[in-house]
Amino acid sequence: MNPDAFLDRLRQHPDYKKQIVHIEHIPARPAVYGELDAPLPERLSKALREKLGVARLFRHQAEAIDLVRLGFQVIVTTPTASGKSLCYNAPVLETLLLEPKARALYLFPTKALAQDQQSKLRSLDLWPDIISATYDGDTPKDERLPIRRTARLLVTNPDMLHMGILPQHNGWATFFRNLRYVVIDEAHVYRGVFGAHVGNILRRLLRVAELYGARPQIIACSATIANPEELFTKLTGLQAEVVSAESGGAPTGKRRFVFWNPPVLDPATGSRRSTNAEVTHVFTELLEDDVRTLAFTRSRKTAELLLTYARRALEGKPQHDKVMSYRAGYTPEQRREIERKLFTGELTGVTATNALELGVDIGGMDAVVMTGYPGTVASTWQQAGRAGRRQGESLAVLVAADNPLDQFLMRQPDYFFERPAEHAALDPTNKHILGGHLLCAAYEAPLTDDDAELFGGERARWVAHRLVEEGALAARGDRLHYAGSEYPATLINIRSASANQYQIEENGKTLGTVEEAKAFETIHPGAIYLHMGESYVVEELDTVSRRATVRRAAASYFTEPKTDSHIEIIATGGSKEFGDTVAYFGEVRVTSWVTGFRQKQLFSDEVLGLYDLDLPEQTFETEAVWYPLPQYLVEELAEAGLDLAGGVHAVEHASIGLLPLFALCDRNDIGGVSTAHHPQVGAPTIFVHDAHPGGVGIAETGFRIIEQWLTATLTLIEECPCDDGCPSCIQSPKCGNNNEPLDKKAAALILRRLLHGEPTS
Repeated sequence: MNPDAFLDRLRQHPDYKKQIVHIEHIPARPAVYGELDAPLPERLSKALREKLGVARLFRHQAEAIDLVRLGFQVIVTTPTASGKSLCYNAPVLETLLLEPKARALYLFPTKALAQDQQSKLRSLDLWPDIISATYDGDTPKDERLPIRRTARLLVTNPDMLHMGILPQHNGWATFFRNLRYVVIDEAHVYRGVFGAHVGNILRRLLRVAELYGARPQIIACSATIANPEELFTKLTGLQAEVVSAESGGAPTGKRRFVFWNPPVLDPATGSRRSTNAEVTHVFTELLEDDVRTLAFTRSRKTAELLLTYARRALEGKPQHDKVMSYRAGYTPEQRREIERKLFTGELTGVTATNALELGVDIGGMDAVVMTGYPGTVASTWQQAGRAGRRQGESLAVLVAADNPLDQFLMRQPDYFFERPAEHAALDPTNKHILGGHLLCAAYEAPLTDDDAELFGGERARWVAHRLVEEGALAARGDRLHYAGSEYPATLINIRSASANQYQIEENGKTLGTVEEAKAFETIHPGAIYLHMGESYVVEELDTVSRRATVRRAAASYFTEPKTDSHIEIIATGGSKEFGDTVAYFGEVRVTSWVTGFRQKQLFSDEVLGLYDLDLPEQTFETEAVWYPLPQYLVEELAEAGLDLAGGVHAVEHASIGLLPLFALCDRNDIGGVSTAHHPQVGAPTIFVHDAHPGGVGIAETGFRIIEQWLTATLTLIEECPCDDGCPSCIQSPKCGNNNEPLDKKAAALILRRLLHGEPTS
């Protein structure tokens, strides 16, 4: 395609209102090749050359392969479409060809990625010397025993490893005894709660392998992140050599990266035209030019909505039947068929969730349109990298949403293009997560004191002691045995910090589940619950059986909870001065109440009614960063007639909105409390905490980079053109107090003084 010509046509369109706020010209990059210290076996070289078209290795591939051959643990962190999979496939397949008993385990975060990699392995035609197999929830029961007996390269996911392989390791004895390699692909996905679970699963894997006398070498691949070495260590407990983008290698075509901001509809409130409407416009214009395009969204619902909008806009045109949606929730067969049609060109456009962000091979796309900032620098570049993967010109368009993070980037594009990637935060020693995995480990083999070091040292010992006191573990001599009657792996949801789930039922049939921590906010009596595009009203919430009863309702409204919260400092783990205050990091206890809910009209957001609720309070312990306001600042705010409570509340909202710029997380992973007087601190204080019990490292990242984080927050507030605050700066869609009180001017003054100090004159 010709991106410049296409953008010129968009500028001439009647709907163009100067939405293009920035165009980044990314030049083409030539290939940089490298040489191995010793050639690959001829059979493997021939297969790579003839089946995958790999005639020469890029420099980063050669560097990684040689490091693996030397026995190092390795993490490769390079951009999308740089050929990372060859960094592990080449040395693993080389070893499996040379050592007939050797085994390897490939771990992917999604079934789609695992299936895609298995297809590539089979295409190399190395059978019968190397039998590879996918082993996941879709594997037929009658195929599982033959796979355990014969597979030399096993492709699976963390869920199956946790639930179906490690607890039954006796049936995998030959495999574990000969396990030479563990490959962790898309390692940056393993962050937060999911990452903490996977870190413990990998420690259990290494422990089981050692029971059989094996010490497998680990190779990880990741999108570009700020802390690859730290991520590897937190996931595995081991040290790794890093092969990064600096090694160079894979070529890329010329790319235009456009920042597109929907036009303001009301200058006073700052409200903007719908992001979905803008994406539909750009997406369908590309499709009408027969440009192969992906439109990424952040939710399944939006992917389906965009498909509906696009088909409506293309009614009567040949492209109408050449656009589909792709998301989790489709059957594997449906997803494979969409991938095939994309690869062959039968489809021109697809609306997709980030299920297509990761490395499934769909051939060369020419353009990508993103529905709002994907949430992280890594995800944004991965999605953009889906277009123009090796040659030719391509286009990426980021259409902003009406929230602080997106609007900050629209006004500060250099902040995105010139800054490093975020830190991947996770904490495998989170006591709420670690306990369940210690039970699983004890089920797999009795725990010894050496295992405490593997799982986190003193914290692991403390958690194990608590489990003994509760009767879940039993001490026999110097070992701890599993004392439960249930299969412990079934008690853990590895994609959640909470083992407890609420069931949502209609006429006795389960529609879905909700984490216990979110139940009172989302499925309280009177709440509207959305499922598969249908509305249901919650009639009853049973907190004993953890069950919500719902009935189908054609509701023209949605509900928002009204909440209140209190935060108590348990222990301070660190402090540091910055500007005119001190930042603290430590453990806190958060107590929250859902006090009622609002009914709001669909589309207009008009409040239709306010209702009180009487629900139990919820308390959890987590980690937080907090900082007080000095007394002179309190007095200055009063003298200026500014609202102290509204100011700290606004700073809390805006800073939470921007923290995902610095830590790999989602806004929903973070909570906050701001108060005009905190009794323990004795001053107005702003707290930002991990929203997951025990914490997963997000607040700790905020503490480490607090000046950089709050400087960006001040820039966001000062440069937002609204008068008194809007969704683009200080208003939060999560606020349980209906975004009251908020004071934009007070927030800006607070941040200026905290960062730069009291004026001297």
